[in-house]
Amino acid sequence: MSKKSKKNEKNYLDFIPVKNPDIEYETDENGIVTVFIEWKGFYHKIAQKIFRRPRVSDIKMDKYGSFVWHAIDDEKDVHQLSKEMESEFPKMEKSLSRLIKFLEIMKDNNLIYWKGEEKK
Repeated sequence: MSKKSKKNEKNYLDFIPVKNPDIEYETDENGIVTVFIEWKGFYHKIAQKIFRRPRVSDIKMDKYGSFVWHAIDDEKDVHQLSKEMESEFPKMEKSLSRLIKFLEIMKDNNLIYWKGEEKK
């Protein structure tokens, strides 16, 4: 592996996730989180009118996602979150890779961003 490709590798363990403050969410009595995503923009308006797509979607997380959402405090890095997850769910297989994939999905959907990075 060349020096250049090593430099471009991401070490997710050091990344600190931050919740997007524009995202609204609620927690039910069981601790399950539901996030609300408002669809804005020209193409979303067309989809709302023509295809009757809702203006706001509600996405209900499972117990793992809800745990991670509540654990994100803008201070803990991915490594610390993974340790908390392993402690809470000791029988979970591949918890670190699942956590990283979940955080990537949340980032791709603008639910979180990495500390030190500009929010989209």
